[in-house]
Amino acid sequence: MYNIKTKEKLDIAQIREIFTSGFKPVETHKIGIEYERLPVFNDTYRAVPYEDGVCNVLRTIARDDNWDYITDDFNIIGLKQNHDTVTLEPGCQFEMSLEPEFTIKKLEEKINAFNKKIAPILERNNMKLLEYGVSPVSTHKSISLIPKKRYHIMARYLWGILSDVMMRETAGIQCCIDFESEEDLMKKFETASKLSPFITAMFANSPIRGGVYTGYKSFRALSWLNTDNDRCGFAGNLKKEFSIDDYINSVLDSPMIFITRENLPIQINGRITFRDFMNKGFEGFEAAIEDFELHANLYFPEVRLRNFIEIRNHDCVGKGLQYSLLAIYKGILYDKYAISEFDELMQDFSVRDITELRYNVPKSAMQSKIGKYMVSEIAPKILEIAEKALIGGGYHEDYYLDPVKEYVEKGICPADVIIRSWHSVWDKDINRLIKFLTE
Repeated sequence: MYNIKTKEKLDIAQIREIFTSGFKPVETHKIGIEYERLPVFNDTYRAVPYEDGVCNVLRTIARDDNWDYITDDFNIIGLKQNHDTVTLEPGCQFEMSLEPEFTIKKLEEKINAFNKKIAPILERNNMKLLEYGVSPVSTHKSISLIPKKRYHIMARYLWGILSDVMMRETAGIQCCIDFESEEDLMKKFETASKLSPFITAMFANSPIRGGVYTGYKSFRALSWLNTDNDRCGFAGNLKKEFSIDDYINSVLDSPMIFITRENLPIQINGRITFRDFMNKGFEGFEAAIEDFELHANLYFPEVRLRNFIEIRNHDCVGKGLQYSLLAIYKGILYDKYAISEFDELMQDFSVRDITELRYNVPKSAMQSKIGKYMVSEIAPKILEIAEKALIGGGYHEDYYLDPVKEYVEKGICPADVIIRSWHSVWDKDINRLIKFLTE
């Protein structure tokens, strides 16, 4: 029997505490990364399946390096070691979520150490992890979901013509930022939301999918534009004076997918919003704080609020660009003068301009128009603001911007290099793409 009653009625104050529990003194603020990569076979570059593939790699890592299993109905879906995790996204994408650190260098050292340890394991299993935004050969029709109940429920529910692509084919990088107070949180949230489309453009890295050129520079970003607009996009529509309560209202008013009781799913499939659930219940079940936490994790705005700020919409990149991405956000969001300078840079653009940019970036990236400018004209100014803040930040991290500077100075993104080579010296040879991504 399901336990249909909860100990106390859920109220907004309990929900609010999830977010306010993240208030931290400025001197303790750190930066975090969630870093997804695509497991492919060395010979065919097809996506590696869960059974007799990625699952075996997880088992070996756990045995050789003393990681604990994360399971779902006894199926291994990830690993945990202290506060670091390696988990699988729906299509077996490898995600590293590292405990936040004061410096980008510490995150880089952790990732490099992990890569060194797993390199022989991947080689023995005829695999590599690609730093790229979308599966280069396999498409969602040939990529099975991992055995995690949540993903199967999501796959059946999420509407949008590219939701299967998003779940099974794509890999991204997310940046995690701390905040001091509600005022600090909401200013960073607003800034990150406006900055996000520009960063998506600067790091676009997924033009080749299924072995062909798609016509887009970030097919991964395109897939998010076509995945369930009830729970994607900009939370709060970038309105001024945005508050924690406004964010909560955005989550409350989105349709629910499911809840769990006694580790079993009860599917709701969009029939009610979470606000309805709080006010009226659902088929005898009453809302609990765990239900809100689950529902909030199934809400996918460009910038997501937890007890930290999670900035989500960027293609997976490598060759040092992953740290450039972190450096831009760290430089701007952790310096009040940099935030003010970015505000000045954005003063000529309306909310509509920013929203339209989000829709233009997947196809045009750095050549996207915003107002009377192109992103390629704005990006150098963003780097200048970030660089100045990083130089004054005490950790001398401005050198992490060097990899992205090489692109921005030319007005291009990683996808532009791939597209140009694909249609010329590579002669549409997928082997050349993989070599470029891994050399």
